[in-house]
Amino acid sequence: MAKKKTIRTIPQERTPMREQPAAERSRNFTEVSLGYSLVEALREAERCLMCADPKCIAGCPVSIDIPAFIEQMNGKDFRGAYDVIARTNLLPAVCGRVCPQENQCEGVCVVGETLEPVAIGRLERFVGDLAIEKGWANIPYVEPSGFKVGIVGSGPAGMACAADMAKAGCDVTVYEAFHQPGGVLRYGIPDFRLPNAVIDAEIANLAKLGVKFENNTLVGRLFTIEQMITELGFHTVFIGTGAGYPTMLGVPGDSLNGVLSANELLTRCNLMRAKDFPNFDTPMPIGRRVAVIGSGNTAMDATRVCRRLGAEKVYCVYRRTQAESPARAEELHHAMEEGVEFHWLTAPVAVLDDGTGSVRGMRCVRMELGEPDSSGRRRPVVVAGSEHEFECDMVVYAIGTNANPIIGQTSRLELNKWGYISADDSLETSISGVFAGGDIVTGAATVIEAMGAGRRAAAAMKSYLGILDLSGADTAGGDAPTLFGMDRRMHNFARVQVG
Repeated sequence: MAKKKTIRTIPQERTPMREQPAAERSRNFTEVSLGYSLVEALREAERCLMCADPKCIAGCPVSIDIPAFIEQMNGKDFRGAYDVIARTNLLPAVCGRVCPQENQCEGVCVVGETLEPVAIGRLERFVGDLAIEKGWANIPYVEPSGFKVGIVGSGPAGMACAADMAKAGCDVTVYEAFHQPGGVLRYGIPDFRLPNAVIDAEIANLAKLGVKFENNTLVGRLFTIEQMITELGFHTVFIGTGAGYPTMLGVPGDSLNGVLSANELLTRCNLMRAKDFPNFDTPMPIGRRVAVIGSGNTAMDATRVCRRLGAEKVYCVYRRTQAESPARAEELHHAMEEGVEFHWLTAPVAVLDDGTGSVRGMRCVRMELGEPDSSGRRRPVVVAGSEHEFECDMVVYAIGTNANPIIGQTSRLELNKWGYISADDSLETSISGVFAGGDIVTGAATVIEAMGAGRRAAAAMKSYLGILDLSGADTAGGDAPTLFGMDRRMHNFARVQVG
């Protein structure tokens, strides 16, 4: 029997991950973090204590059995580790890169109470990348159910829902407004954080399950949600369109040439390949001095993209301090390394015209922090007499997003006061058989939270259709008892569709 590990017997230092040098990576779109080698991954896996009551599972929005997959890694059964993850997470190579593990699984890691927490995200990425390299995929035998399921949006919520419904034997079609599937993963996250090749590989696994993708299809314009049920023959529908409608600041000068949203900047650069201009027909004129307003992960992506597109100076302008910044610490650190200048406690009150309709700068005020507001962060208060001009020739707003209004405007779905789709605890909307989840219901959240919503909706959709939910059984190499490859709970039963 292996000796029980304690906090004193495990490697004390968290295994660092190799990165491109900042001076090099700020001139290219190649991935910054290079991932663990086999030796590094095994060393970090040794740091897991294999807790009897692991908090990390509850900290994961899709409840990956984290100790189980790390235990498989410790035994060098990497396919087994992938099988454990794949039971609940379709996108390990994606989530290992972009999920805020420090606030989720790693944030409650027992090791983190004394040392740095186990690098769960980096280990998940290692397994996910190995699965892509080896071509692993868990494609169970599926008995067709006869049900048609429509998914609106191919982002993380839509993909997670599509996978679970396909495994339940449904004929699944995913509608995507853009010309390539992936949603926010594709248009919103730059290659240097999430390479397109990784997205393509994960989506290919969905196609292997039989999921069909219809791109260039804007639901609400070509047909409505109601028509999906009444005319297109879908038995149930899931809406996972995200919340990509940009928020502008609403100050004088917002409409000047050179003012744009981070969504537009990132979509043009990532999805429309403006970073490869002129090889792709998408120009993206960049200013010499670019001010990005906001300090979340999207703002960090925008600042770092502008550096790579050739801006001489890139500024991050934020009305609070670094301590209140919502961006991941890693993203802030990378942006600083790459030469982004941070102007904390600064807020624009107007964008200034150069006389020809373009940006010449901003009028800003200095801020100080007062009492906490509803978010728990200290409220910024204007410092009297602090108005000043800030030199720049391009302004990018990264101050949040809203629900795209098209679905709400073209259907009778009930919306809340902010324009997001209202859904009950099972994520069913006001239209029977239509479910919704992810950012279009909750507002902006994380990739893994959106996936969790997609899976919750899928469970409710299976219940709505009367499909026996075996998602906790042996769908991906689990331990549920089988006989002749069939879950024992299915023996002596025949599927009957009524009506």
